[in-house]
Amino acid sequence: MGRLLLLAILGSIVLRVLTGRWPWDWWRASELSQDEAQARALLGVDRLATRDEISEAHRRLLMRVHPDRGGSNEAVHQATRARDLLLARLTRREMEKT
Repeated sequence: MGRLLLLAILGSIVLRVLTGRWPWDWWRASELSQDEAQARALLGVDRLATRDEISEAHRRLLMRVHPDRGGSNEAVHQATRARDLLLARLTRREMEKT
């Protein structure tokens, strides 16, 4: 058991030295990527969508799923979370460029 733990620690350090990222950073990035893919599918936008396209898709989706039009509060919350996630991604991209 001790050797396995030592091997895992050494492997983590080697990965950090070679790539500049810890193993758990890779897993977190993968989860975020999956969440973003689901958000894009929900809003019906592509990977290169602009802020305006994301906002317009969100507005169109809200018009369909709003409780006043037969939708549910949960659907509105999902749409808003999807918009916020994609807009945050755009903000991160813009910050990385500067």
